Amino acid sequence: MDQFFITYVIIGITVLFSLKGFNDSYFREKYLFKPFNVKHHGEYYRIFTHVLLHGDPMHLIFNMLTLYFFGPWVETVFRYDLGLLGGSILYITFFILSSMFSTIIQYARHKDHEFYRSLGASGAVSSILFAVIMMFPMLELQVFFAIPIKAFIFGPLYLAFEYWSDKNGKGNIAHDAHISGALFGIVFILITNFEQVKEAFESLI
Repeated sequence: MDQFFITYVIIGITVLFSLKGFNDSYFREKYLFKPFNVKHHGEYYRIFTHVLLHGDPMHLIFNMLTLYFFGPWVETVFRYDLGLLGGSILYITFFILSSMFSTIIQYARHKDHEFYRSLGASGAVSSILFAVIMMFPMLELQVFFAIPIKAFIFGPLYLAFEYWSDKNGKGNIAHDAHISGALFGIVFILITNFEQVKEAFESLI
């Protein structure tokens, strides 16, 4: 079995689900995230299914590329710690919980706004990205595939930018999902891999 099997399966399912959504507005509307419907109609499945949908091909490609590059880091660490079965279960659990917790701010803000909706894996992908940043702070990231920056520098800059954008932006990007997803990734990896994170950041001092 390929060591990154779970990451590839998640990407494959997300691509198929998103392609269906691109061509079927009813399907997309049924599964995207509507906090109002979650609260008032008990449609809890939307908390998870919205992650598999994307607004357009570029949205899908960007999220899946990020997952492709960073998901294997987390998947490998979990399997190294817990073995093939245990690590795979933990990785799947992490992704599912990331999908849920990345909606916390959105839900709190919009649970009574009937026409608010969002979709995309950005929040869950942010969780995975920040899990990698916490475990490997000296990892060199390539911003826009061209600008090298250390992970421990990129993380705070990313959160600061997302916070500023959330307060000042007027576009359709759910910056609050990026923030809550990133914070969940930090908390989750501190719970599961505290010693590794501690040793990694001690090496920065």
